[in-house]
Amino acid sequence: MTNNIIEQLLDELDNSRESLLMAIEPLPDEALLKKQAVAEWSVADVLINLTAWEAEIVTALMQIDKNKRPDRLLATLNNPQAYDNLRFEETQNRDLDQVFLDLQQVRIQVEEWLLEFSERDLKNPKRFKWSEGKPLSEIIAAATFKREKAFIPQLTIYAQDWLEREEDGASSIIPLAAVNLTNPDRGHDTTD
Repeated sequence: MTNNIIEQLLDELDNSRESLLMAIEPLPDEALLKKQAVAEWSVADVLINLTAWEAEIVTALMQIDKNKRPDRLLATLNNPQAYDNLRFEETQNRDLDQVFLDLQQVRIQVEEWLLEFSERDLKNPKRFKWSEGKPLSEIIAAATFKREKAFIPQLTIYAQDWLEREEDGASSIIPLAAVNLTNPDRGHDTTD
């Protein structure tokens, strides 16, 4: 039986994923693969990045379940820009069907692993010494649905712009401002 925090996390995961998919649903493959949809990234690059972060959560939850410290996740959280840059370089020219399959499969794994943890494991900020006073639920949220939500406004604008330009017969897309990838809670990067 699930508990309140797990239900909240699952609801947030579902809501953010539904919003993400609705934002990009009208886009053709060409638009999903075009660079500079979000900063230098294509929509596919964004999806790959979200998948990579969620895969880190899955690995971390497996390690935590075995009473191990999730060192790779901690390193990722301490230097998200380096992690993002490395994943970007490693994942260029991925097959679009595989991108969507991976996105779906890793989310299922995140949801399954959440069910392995107790309310105490997820909510108690002192439960894990390595978490530096943050509850595990906050760490999971930051690396999953909060990160995903940070991209949705720009992806929505990109999709709307693409569709308008297609209707007008224009072929170029104006790049959008960068999402603040190092702190998704802040949303758009407003620095010059």
